[in-house]
Order: sequence, then structure tokens, then C-alpha cells
Amino acid sequence: MNFHLSRSKIAAIAASAFIGGVFFASSLDWTQGLFGQAGSKVRTESLAPLPVGAPSEGFASIAERVTPAVVSIQAERDARRARPNTQQRRAVPPGFEEFFNQLDPRQQQQGPSESSGSGFIVSKDGYILTNNHVVEGADRVKVLMSDRREFKAKIVGRDPQTDVAVLKIDGSGLPTVGLGDDSKLRIGEWVVAIGNPLGLNFTVTAGIVSAKGRSNELAGLNRDTYNITDFIQTDAAINPGNSGGPLMNTRGEVIGINSAIASQTGFYSGYGFAIPITLAKTVMDDIVAHGRVRRAILGITINDVNAEDAAVAGLKQIAGAKVGGFSGDDSPARKAGLEAGDIIIRVDGKDVDRVSTLQRQVRLHQPGETIEVDVVRYGDRKTFKIRLLEAPAEATPVASAEDKPVESEAVASTKLGISAEAISPEVARQNKITEEYRGLRVLTVDAAGPAAQKLGYGDIIVKVIRPEPQATLKTNADLQRVLGRMKDGEYISLLVYAVSQNGAPGTRVVNIRIGE
Repeated sequence: MNFHLSRSKIAAIAASAFIGGVFFASSLDWTQGLFGQAGSKVRTESLAPLPVGAPSEGFASIAERVTPAVVSIQAERDARRARPNTQQRRAVPPGFEEFFNQLDPRQQQQGPSESSGSGFIVSKDGYILTNNHVVEGADRVKVLMSDRREFKAKIVGRDPQTDVAVLKIDGSGLPTVGLGDDSKLRIGEWVVAIGNPLGLNFTVTAGIVSAKGRSNELAGLNRDTYNITDFIQTDAAINPGNSGGPLMNTRGEVIGINSAIASQTGFYSGYGFAIPITLAKTVMDDIVAHGRVRRAILGITINDVNAEDAAVAGLKQIAGAKVGGFSGDDSPARKAGLEAGDIIIRVDGKDVDRVSTLQRQVRLHQPGETIEVDVVRYGDRKTFKIRLLEAPAEATPVASAEDKPVESEAVASTKLGISAEAISPEVARQNKITEEYRGLRVLTVDAAGPAAQKLGYGDIIVKVIRPEPQATLKTNADLQRVLGRMKDGEYISLLVYAVSQNGAPGTRVVNIRIGE
């Protein structure tokens, strides 16, 4: 008897030590809910943080508090003929097709269909956050609560760019969740997901934050010109049906909306992704206040910085967002003085380490507001004040660079490892290429050459930005004159025009170390 008692005490001491270590980090910096402040468009709740306890007790407390505010969403669609959309299907990375419940364009829909997902109530009068893809195209939406109450839901608004949707049910005194601050999340922190996977309603799973700021790796999820890709990655078990449900920290605050998984089978394999709640909250407030999302933009195309970009700019770290081009003459960034090739390193005093960081910082502003942007332009640091513009409702795709090249003289450039041709008037007309972008069209790229993975077939090299003086390219001779002055190991900066992944044309800046 005494032996068993001593053994249990030892186990209790060991468990306490383990629990204290696990939760010490996550229990620091306790705050009230981020969004219980004046100016919010939806009256969300600021709930007191849950107390720290053993993992099992902590998870149980989260489940008890949050599950009543989590809902199962049934989206019904009337019978209609399915329209082929092969481009959209190609946009989804392997493993995501099943999760997004995409319709096979080779099949005909014979009758009404129903899909399911999750959501969570954020206000006592019935506002609900979920994913756009859960309710997109729905003719009727029904919401089921954990206490078995059912409601008809109205779609208040949807935002395909962030994959966020807002629903409304009629009610008062409804259970709600508290919204947290995902910017304070740390990799390795415990998180809990609640949703309705595979028809198993109100399922609770736990894991950790595996990564933050997932962007380029998941860019194929959305090809909209103004899409924002900035995901929290977690290994909490997420499956089809979890989509739209909450991801919570150990204080019981929602810090993300579960949206996607990466899997070869379409089912859980350890990689789930959630939309940051600060971004989702901004979208919701816009939808409720204005009936649409008022998206503030700089009017630029941007890419993450690579080693060559950092070397050309004289950056000590490979970080920032590289300006590739502008949305047009009305681009706020162009009017303020930014140029293609500039690398944005700070916005309003906050560091920009990647594209998703810049997108988020800009997205938290409203159109018409002015922000301060720090850039590095080939070694020189400059500061600009930019008044943000509202993004157009829709982007219209125009040209395609996938046509077969017409026969013309092509010249190989050994220093870049490419062959290119001048664009004929016929090719320009067929591809709707304006005079401004009629440069040199890339035909081949040497897989072992300097331009490999940087240029591709159909890219149009418009201009040499560096070395100075800048040179507009109309013939291969123009390019050869520039390269003839350069030595192996030097960098050349090219302004390149091409059709982007979302089907719209745009420019980017490509930095290449020549002759290697």
C-alpha cells in the first residue's frame, strides 16, 4: 500500500514539473481579447483567459468553454449543370482537392448537393465566421449548434481573397468565442482545433504551432490578383469538415480559422493551415460595415527576396518584399516615387521580412490612409509616404503568353543561358501586348545556366534596370550591348513582363548573377 502511494506521489511531482515547463512559455503576456476595443464593427466578446493547468485539464476547459459557440454548417446547392473549370483545379496543390470539395468538371450534377463545414459565433446577436469556400455558391445555409438547435443562416458577405465569410443567424444571448492576437503566437505553442471533420460533429484535437507566415508554399490556393496568403501551420488533426472552425491558444482565444490541409490523400497527415484571426476580423468588420471588403493596396506587384536580390541591394539579411511592377499609372506607390527593383524593408516602423508580412501590414489599413514605407534601392535607403488606394472589385485578365512562338531570329546569350527573340507586331497583337512591354521574348532557358528557375518560356524582358544607364530592350543587340560591358560574377537586374499565376499580366524584377 505504502509502495503504491509513494509511486503515485512521484508520478504527480513529475507530471507537475512537465506541465509547468510546457505551459510556462504559453502563459506569459496574458492579455484581454484584442478586439474588445472601440471602433469594432461587430460587438465581439473579450472573455477572461482560462487558468493554466495540466494539459488534459487545460484542453478540457477550452473544449467546455468554446464548443457551445462552434457550429456545424450545412450548405445546400440546387441542381445545376457543372461548368468545367480546369484552371481552378490546377490552382489547388496536391492533397487540397478533397478538402475544398471541388466538383469534377467531367461530371454532371444530377440533383441538389450538400457540403458541410464549421464556423464559430463571435457576437451574442449571431454573427458567425467561417470560410468562403464552405458557403460559396450555396442557395441555403443551415447552422447546427452543439445543443442541437438549428438556425437558417444568411450569408452577409464573402471574401475569396482571404477565404473568409460572414454569416448571420437570428438570436440573442448566444454563446460566443473570444478573439485573440495571432501576432503573439510562437512556434511550438500548444493550440486546439474544434470542428466537424468527416461528419463527426464537435470534435476536439490538439497540436502545436508548426510554422507562421506560410505564403509562397501555398500560393496555388488562390489565384486572385489581390489574394492574401498568410497561414498559421499546425499539426493539430484537421480533416474535411474542420474547414471554417476555430484554432485556439491555451487561453481559449481564437487565433485562426482552420482552412486547408496539405496531404497526398486529402485527409490529415500532419499539416493543417489556418487564416490568422486578426486578418479575418478586419475582413468581417469591412463586410458588416460596408457590405463589401474595402481592400487597401499599394498598387504594386511583389515577390519575396532571394540571395541575388539581397546581394544587389547590399542587404545583410535575405529579407523584404521586392517591387516587381505597378498596377498602372494610378498606382499609389508609383506616384510616391517607388521604382521596380526597390526592396521594401519596413512599413510604419515595422520590419518586413517577406511578402505575407507586407500584405498583412497593409491590409490592416483602410483605403485613403497614409503609411510610411522604407525601401532599399540598390544600396540606398529611401523613405516614402504612400496614400493607399482601394483595390478594384475584380481584376480582369487580359493577355496570355502561352501561344507558340512565331518563326523569327533567336539569339542565344551564353552569359544568361537563354535564347530570346524580338516580338513581332503579329505576336504582340495576338497576345495583346502593349508597346510599353514589347521587349525580348524568352524561348529557351539552359537548365544549368544563370537564368535557370528565374526566367521561363514566354517571359518578356522589357528593360535592364541595372547596371546603369537603364536600357529598354527591343532587339537582341540591345541586350548584347549591355552584357558585353559586364564581367562574370556581376549582377544584372531585368524588368520582366509575363502572365502571372492568376491569369493577369504583370511585371517583376529578376536579379541574375551572370556567367555562372
